[in-house]
Amino acid sequence: MKTNPDRIEEQIGHFRKVLRKAGVKLTHQRLVIFREVARSGDHPDAITIHRHILKKIPTVSLDTVYRTLWLLADLGLITTLGPPHGGARFDANMHSHHHFICTNCGLAHDFYSEEFDQLTVPASVGTLGTVNKRQVELRGLCSKCARKKKQSICQESEQGGVDHG
Repeated sequence: MKTNPDRIEEQIGHFRKVLRKAGVKLTHQRLVIFREVARSGDHPDAITIHRHILKKIPTVSLDTVYRTLWLLADLGLITTLGPPHGGARFDANMHSHHHFICTNCGLAHDFYSEEFDQLTVPASVGTLGTVNKRQVELRGLCSKCARKKKQSICQESEQGGVDHG
C-alpha cells in the first residue's frame, strides 16, 4: 500500500523542520531513508528498507539504515511497531491479555483489562482482513525508569544551582 504523494511531501517538510530544530544534519541518506518509510504503507522493517534503498544508494550499509531509523524514532518522526530496538519477544501466556512496554529499557509486562478485551473493532478494519485476536500494547516509562529519570533531573537541577566559582 503506497501513501499519497502530497502527504509524503508534507511529511518531508515536517522532517526537514524537525531535523533543523534538533540541530541534526540533513543528509541525502537520511532523506532517502525517511522518504522510503513515508512512501510505504506497510510498515517495513529495516532490512526491507535497506533492500529498497540499495537501488538508490548502492553504498548504504544496513547499519546506517538502522542508526537512521532509531534517530528518526528518537526525534519523533517515525514510530516502531513491536518490541523496542529489535529482537522478537516471546510470550507463552495464551489467555486474553495486553502488554505494557517500557520505551526506555524494553521491560514487557502483561496486564488484564476487560475494557480492552471488549473494544469494538472499527468496520474499516474489515477491509484489511479478519481479526482473530485483540491485543493492546501500551508504551511508556516503567516505574523504575521513571524514578531514574526523575532522580537524574533532580540531580541536574541541584548541580545547576551550585556556584562552583
